[in-house]
Amino acid sequence: MFNINFPEVRSRRIRKNFSVRRIVSEVSLEPRNLIMPLFVKEGVNKPEPIASMPGQYRYPVKGVNKVIAELVESGVSSTVLFGIPKHKDPLGSEAYNEGGVVQRAIREIKKDFSDIIVFTDVCMCQYTDHGHCGIISSRGGRILPDNDATLEYLGKIAVSHAEAGADFVAPSGMIDGMVKSIRSALDKEGFTDVGIMSYSAKYASGFYGPFRDAAYSAPRFGDRRTHQMDPRNSREAVKEILLDINEGADIVMVKPALAYLDVIKTVKEISLLPLAAYSVSGEYSIIKAAAEKGWIDERKIVFEVLTSIKRAGADLILTYYALDVASWIKEGYCPF
Repeated sequence: MFNINFPEVRSRRIRKNFSVRRIVSEVSLEPRNLIMPLFVKEGVNKPEPIASMPGQYRYPVKGVNKVIAELVESGVSSTVLFGIPKHKDPLGSEAYNEGGVVQRAIREIKKDFSDIIVFTDVCMCQYTDHGHCGIISSRGGRILPDNDATLEYLGKIAVSHAEAGADFVAPSGMIDGMVKSIRSALDKEGFTDVGIMSYSAKYASGFYGPFRDAAYSAPRFGDRRTHQMDPRNSREAVKEILLDINEGADIVMVKPALAYLDVIKTVKEISLLPLAAYSVSGEYSIIKAAAEKGWIDERKIVFEVLTSIKRAGADLILTYYALDVASWIKEGYCPF
């Protein structure tokens, strides 16, 4: 690629000096670039451990500010909220209830921490009794999410989150036209300053298992291949990203992260918008399981994985390790 005659010593003078290595590093992990996912559950009065995600919890609405305070203290300035309601029905009505679990959690957080950036998941899978990401219809003998019928509901959910004080809404269902529909709904109600972080390239991945356990959101029948992306495709991700940009997305996302670093790199090259990548529950739990066995150095692996996501081009990383990483950085830890 480059026709340059490097000195014989090459970069040895830089590599052997750890202080110099740090100042010339091409990417770095910073707490401000991390977004901490949090589960908020209705009907609990203390944090509830998630068995498939050691170290993670389902928080009560009134208890969520304790972990928010820890995030702020560590330097993490953003969270994304996932709600777990008591009541589920075919229309996911609790998702857009102004007194719903996420809506109450937003108000609770903003009451004490006005500066923290609150992203909210806009999807229906945690709220529907069938576990799918939208309204179900039967077409051609197949029971599938009805794309167009779902759009109206996503707009209602987004508006309810904005009314509660969300800074960004994050549609995650990969429903065609979701960004345009949500942008229109928000603008119509006067929420022109509320941003959209779209799960633009979300793959039908096997890495979501622990999340579905945590949020009770596994589909009761079928799967999500009809609207999530084929893991074999990367050019399709470019199309999805460009569609969302044209519809008004403010931040675009690739999900999962670790198995799709090539997609992150490709998207970074074609988009001028901030790019988020979601290091999902399966990525977290795999590391946790190996660390508990004593097979790996957890902190070093986490830094290596998240650095690879930054190196691929992500500006923001959603990770369940956000609080841990920020604390480790604050302690001065750096494995490189």
